[in-house]
Amino acid sequence: MLQQFCLWERLAVGIAIATLFTNCLAQNDDDWQYEDCKLARAGPPATIVPIDEESRNGTILVDSMLIKGTAGGTDPTIELSLKDNMDYWVILDPISQRLYLNSTGRLLDRDPPMSIQSIVVQVQCINKKVGTVIYHEVRIVVRDRNDNSPGFQKQRYYVAVNELTPVGTTIFTGFSGNNGAMDIDDGPNGQIEYVIQYNPNDPTSNRTFDIPLTLSGAVVLRERLNYEEKTRYFVIVQANDRAQNLNERRTSTTTLTVDVLDGDDLGPMFLPCVLVNNTRDCRPLTYQASLAEFTDPTRVNPINVTPPIEAIDQDKNIQPPSDRPRILYSILLGTPEDYPQYFCMNLTTAVLSLLKPINRDLHQKFDLVIKAEQDNGHPLPAFANLHIEVLDENNQKPYFTEPLYEGFILESSPVGTTISDNQNLTSPLQIIALDNDVEETKDPQLHLFLNDYNTFFTVTQTGITRYLTLLQPVDRELQQLYTFSMTASDGVQESTAVMVNILVIDANDNSPTFSNISYNVKIYTDMRPGESIIKLSAIDADQGPNGQIIYEILAGDQGDFIINDRTGLIAIAPGVVLSVGRSYALTVKAYDNAPPAQRRSSITTVYIEVLPPNNQSPPRFPQLMYSLEISEAMRIGAILLNLQATDREGDPIRYLIQNGDPQHVFNLSETSGLLALGKPLDRESTDRYILIVTASDGRPDGTSTATVNVMVTDVNDNGPVFDPFLPKNLSVQEEEVNAFVGQVRATDPDAAVNGQVHYSLVNFNNIFRITSNGSIYTAVKLNRETRDYYELTVEATDGAVDPRRSTLTLAIKVLDIDDNSPMFTNASYTVCVPENLPPGTVFLRIEAKDVDLGSNVTYRIRTQEALPFFTLNKFTGELSLLKSLDYESFSGTEATFTFLVEAFDSGGTMPPGLATVTVRVKDMNDYSPVFSKALYRGMVAPDAIKGTVIATVSAEDQDPPGTPASRVRYKVDVIQFPYSASIFDVEENSGRVVTRVNLNEEPSTIFKLVVIAYDDGDPVKFNTTTVEIAVLQPSVIPRFTQDEYRPPPVSEGAPKGTLIAVVTAAALNQTIVYSIVSGNEDDVFDINNRTGIIFIKKPLDYESVKSYELRVQADSLHVVRSNLRVPSKSNTAKVFIEVQDENDHAPVFTKKLYIGGVSEDAKMFSSVLKVKADDKDTGNYSAMQYRLIIPPIKDGKEGFVIKAYEGLIKTAMLFKNMRRSYFKFQVIATDNYGKGLSSKSEVLVSVVNQLDMQVIVSNVPPTLVEQNKDQLIGILERYVQDQIPGATVVVESIGARRFGDGFSEEDYSKSDLMVYAIDPQTNRAIMRNELFKFLDGKLLDINKEFQPYLGQGGRILEIRTPDVVANVKKQAQAVGYTEGALLALAVIIILCCMPAILIVMVSYRQ
Repeated sequence: MLQQFCLWERLAVGIAIATLFTNCLAQNDDDWQYEDCKLARAGPPATIVPIDEESRNGTILVDSMLIKGTAGGTDPTIELSLKDNMDYWVILDPISQRLYLNSTGRLLDRDPPMSIQSIVVQVQCINKKVGTVIYHEVRIVVRDRNDNSPGFQKQRYYVAVNELTPVGTTIFTGFSGNNGAMDIDDGPNGQIEYVIQYNPNDPTSNRTFDIPLTLSGAVVLRERLNYEEKTRYFVIVQANDRAQNLNERRTSTTTLTVDVLDGDDLGPMFLPCVLVNNTRDCRPLTYQASLAEFTDPTRVNPINVTPPIEAIDQDKNIQPPSDRPRILYSILLGTPEDYPQYFCMNLTTAVLSLLKPINRDLHQKFDLVIKAEQDNGHPLPAFANLHIEVLDENNQKPYFTEPLYEGFILESSPVGTTISDNQNLTSPLQIIALDNDVEETKDPQLHLFLNDYNTFFTVTQTGITRYLTLLQPVDRELQQLYTFSMTASDGVQESTAVMVNILVIDANDNSPTFSNISYNVKIYTDMRPGESIIKLSAIDADQGPNGQIIYEILAGDQGDFIINDRTGLIAIAPGVVLSVGRSYALTVKAYDNAPPAQRRSSITTVYIEVLPPNNQSPPRFPQLMYSLEISEAMRIGAILLNLQATDREGDPIRYLIQNGDPQHVFNLSETSGLLALGKPLDRESTDRYILIVTASDGRPDGTSTATVNVMVTDVNDNGPVFDPFLPKNLSVQEEEVNAFVGQVRATDPDAAVNGQVHYSLVNFNNIFRITSNGSIYTAVKLNRETRDYYELTVEATDGAVDPRRSTLTLAIKVLDIDDNSPMFTNASYTVCVPENLPPGTVFLRIEAKDVDLGSNVTYRIRTQEALPFFTLNKFTGELSLLKSLDYESFSGTEATFTFLVEAFDSGGTMPPGLATVTVRVKDMNDYSPVFSKALYRGMVAPDAIKGTVIATVSAEDQDPPGTPASRVRYKVDVIQFPYSASIFDVEENSGRVVTRVNLNEEPSTIFKLVVIAYDDGDPVKFNTTTVEIAVLQPSVIPRFTQDEYRPPPVSEGAPKGTLIAVVTAAALNQTIVYSIVSGNEDDVFDINNRTGIIFIKKPLDYESVKSYELRVQADSLHVVRSNLRVPSKSNTAKVFIEVQDENDHAPVFTKKLYIGGVSEDAKMFSSVLKVKADDKDTGNYSAMQYRLIIPPIKDGKEGFVIKAYEGLIKTAMLFKNMRRSYFKFQVIATDNYGKGLSSKSEVLVSVVNQLDMQVIVSNVPPTLVEQNKDQLIGILERYVQDQIPGATVVVESIGARRFGDGFSEEDYSKSDLMVYAIDPQTNRAIMRNELFKFLDGKLLDINKEFQPYLGQGGRILEIRTPDVVANVKKQAQAVGYTEGALLALAVIIILCCMPAILIVMVSYRQ
């Protein structure tokens, strides 16, 4: 049952199918014959196949066309053939419908010169059944093979780079565009990359330069250049294509020669430059100069410096030379600090000048630091030292550094011993004498001389420090103190004397000396122990311990006598009883207290005889010799000495001066023995007294004597006294330094320093000087003309602490010498002399004066060229003419004579004084204007309007051109013909005779007009001429048929000779001559002077001039033959010519290549870019219609459309997943709304997405960015093109700034500008990271250029990636974080479980 059911089911299905098939056949029974020639495949109608270039002949292009029908056999239904088979590159096998490549004897080459990029043929199919023809397009795309190497367009490339170029700067872009390497291959095979190769001949070139952006070929500087080290690099640049297979890439090389230009990187250097070893640095340089003190700047400037100060810029080859900086010089600093008061330096020439005289007492030298710098503010100046020595003019007296010197010498010192400065004799006495005329550190070479004791002492003769030495032995006992003055002299000037005290230090060179060899003494038995017998006195001339005497009894005292070791007093020893008749011979020794080895001694004998008691012994003085020093100023009555003697018996003693005081100067008390002064002392009369004094007790043999030596010491009681016999009236010649004037002499009878005389000047001590011997000299040059008489006061003082003074007045007369040149009252004279003055005319008197006595001033002309024209009276100074002067004879702009005159003293020796005389010759208008004609004629219409030109008069003046006398002007003489002067006038400067008013005169009237030509000279000169003006009959004045002519517009394309208009004028019995008088300045039109036909002479151009307004004039022939024109209201007319525009200019696109982009997610009909073409024509001829020529795109889509009359290109398809694709097509612009001339341009549209974009965030609203979009994009584009030439920056969007998480928030006070850039070399968008690098690295510069468009404070805040890209990165990062967290958690779990596992394992083991 089941099987039956299945059978019936299958039968029903078969029946249904059969029925359906039958119906179909019945339906198509009429259309099947039309199926032949159609394609048996689906898809686009065109067959597109690729083939590699250089494919071999016979390569199958299309295996089968898949065309329905049969072309072979006995009953073919179709017939196949090829159409449009250019150059027969394709062969068709109609049977198999197969297409083959036909390259027999040739090569299919995609590259130039063949440039076969595609082959398009039509396969024609004829349906033999119905006769229809169908064409099937076959497009064969020739694929490129990398069969060509890049080729550089030049054999060598060159660039010059300044050495100051910063590292990172692009120094060469010459490989961009069509200037670099070209590869005729297509795609990557034709894309060029540039790299720098190692050059073994220039090993540093590849590290000095680099090409970071290999596609652009821009060479970038990587290391700093130094012109001074290397001036040229040879950089080997390799160009290679970008074939995908690295082994197939082809290369070529070229050499880029880089010349390093000298830049301003080095400062100046002073010359001469001596280099430090192995460096480029100069050794320190010191310039030297010297000048005498008190030198007048006018005599020494400019100061001679050795070597001359000069600095040069070390950058010697800066180009162009006009850019080379100048060197500026200055004094940076110096010592002493007041150097700016004395010196200045020329800023540009380094000439050193003295500003004022230098006093060497203040400054002996100047050490300056000179600075040389460039005038462009270069930070590396050069420095040099300048040492200026101020030379002595010997106007300063030497001087000692101390006012008093004290020295010490041992009296036993040998000859040649140096005087010491202390009693210990440890260091020499230093005597320093200086001269302000000589630098302190140099030996002044002074002569020092002693005013006394020069046989005992001498001073060393050289050196700054001098020393006193001993010439002969000194003896302190003879003279302990040597006091003398010392003077220093430089040969001209003499110092003030200083005092020198030399103290002779005692040496133990004297032995104690007793006054007697032996002494006899009588003593008596009644003398008691301790009673004095005799006092011995020994004298030692030495001093101090050497002079302290010690007494000692050596023998003979038998113990009965003792002696006081200090006083020498011998007395009876205690407990001794004397016996009569005994005698003693005591040996007594006296020795000094010097050190034991140096002690000296002497011996005497004292004989003592013992006698019985006696009352007759004489008085005894304690000493036999007394010495005393008293001042001569001691008062009268002063007690000088106590000479009291002793008498053993106590008898009264009487004292008496027995001898040595004849003047009774001293008084001796007879009873007391006191010596007193009785009269005043005068050391200058008597300086020593030796008094013999006696003491007597009245008995004949009772008298004793003693000697008193009295030395009288000096006091300063006398002043210096000038010698009255020396002359007091003196004279000296002027202009002499150190000239001897005279001498004074003063004496002082006082002793030692009190008698030493010193001289000084009370007045004029800056003009005169006086030496220690009283000689007077001039200290400066005297000028009699300033002062001829001086009363000089000389003061003499002694050397006391409180000196005495005396003065003497000298009369000094200054004698004149010839030391002055005559001086003119004016340094220059300027006088204006009229030309043509007769010879002998005196026009100037000059005067000079000579201040010397007895001068006789005479004058003469010094300049020889002036002698033929002028003469100068030698006595009066009157300057007169030798011949008349002619202003016109001078060829220059000024007629002047400039010459020198001199005045000299006929009996003198000084050079003459000079003055400049400038004689300006005044033009006196020699010539009158001269008319070119004596009579001028003119014609005028009776109704001529005001201002009508009738004739032109002309006059010339032969006075020198450019002078007032040569300027000719015109005016009408209103006196001779007043009426004519009222209706006619002459233009002042041009001489044109014109109508003053609108005329209405009778025809045939003749007017005479006198015209005056006059100049502006002094005096004014003039001339006259006559103008005859004839008023024409109206009948002879042509009249135009129309006042205005307006012919039809003329085409700008009209050829030369085209007739424009015909003007017509008529006059009675007159031949008419036509002319264009205005409006034809470019000579575009011409007129037939007989027929009045106006025609084109030069091509017209509507775009240059759209219309013309010509003014034509008609004159009768006889007027024209008279070379006259008679303008009137009737004989002139206007012609208005309009130029008609033609379509003679094709449109011109604003760009040869338009580059734009479209986003992958762009919607249908989104705007891409706008093209624009301009046309110089007007109207419809400039109205554009645009259309696109686009190669077929897949599925037959157009891809893009354009608004025909706007040029706005829009998308016509979707571009999903087409990033990095690009479309190239053409846009055609046709004027006259598509009916006229055409031109085309290329369009490149690249597909992008946000992966190619960057967002530029700025702090201004998006509306402001939108307003200035074009300017901002232009700035960005310029910076991108610095790296990739020709690149285009495209705006994707402008909106509010997006920020926050996921960029979900918006800030409308700021803006996001999303852009991308397209590289015309690759036809694709520049990578986002590269675009960021191009812009972010120049952000500061871009902000500066954005400032004018973004407003105050407006700037770019950042450049960031678009929102979508940033979110993708963030999500990827978040995924990474999750994986990391899980891994970390796993590690933590393992670490935590390890202790538990260990515990379990341990527990298990246990």
